[in-house]
Amino acid sequence: MLVDYFQLNVDVEQLYREWGLADPHFKHIANTFSGIRMLRQDPTECLFSFICTSNNHISRIQGMVESLCRSLGTPLCELDGTPYHDFPSLSALADGKVEALLRDLGFGYRARFLQQSAKQILENHGPDWLQSLRSAPYLQARDALRTLPGVGIKVSDCACLMSLDKADAVPVDTHVWQIAKRDYKCAAGSAQKTLTDKVHRDIGQHEVTYFNRLKNYVHS
Repeated sequence: MLVDYFQLNVDVEQLYREWGLADPHFKHIANTFSGIRMLRQDPTECLFSFICTSNNHISRIQGMVESLCRSLGTPLCELDGTPYHDFPSLSALADGKVEALLRDLGFGYRARFLQQSAKQILENHGPDWLQSLRSAPYLQARDALRTLPGVGIKVSDCACLMSLDKADAVPVDTHVWQIAKRDYKCAAGSAQKTLTDKVHRDIGQHEVTYFNRLKNYVHS
């Protein structure tokens, strides 16, 4: 299980050597972040956790995910007085009372996205649909996820990369955009102030072309 979750079959050290030879900047900074691995998460947990990230910061996102588990997840165990819960199932998230519950817990507009996305998956596709996207081509999987409420190009790319085995997925936020312009002379969206879908695609393609093999690790 841990080998799968942490993708320990990927030779990260060899990848670092390859990228260091191709890119002096990467070689300079790589040692600072040695050992970073891309997770292979459960698709439901990954997707619905990323729906919580919209206009949010890390500590609040962490609190939301913990609230989801405590409120809707199955109890797993108690360790040193702290109870632990599984991530909620699609059926638990799709319940009609969930939106009101999550709004009371401070999820704001994301409460509707979470409940409606789970409901849409179960009604239109079935409980195994997210798992089945692992065998779909990257762009097909990404576009399928984008039909869900609250799932834009960044969230869909995050789910593709971190749970659906899509090595070509390169999630782009404003931080990645700035790094691409500053360190890799990527001109995508230079005249724009907002991160559009086109800029997202152009930066992703730039990174794919620049690093080629398992470029998602470079992104991390």
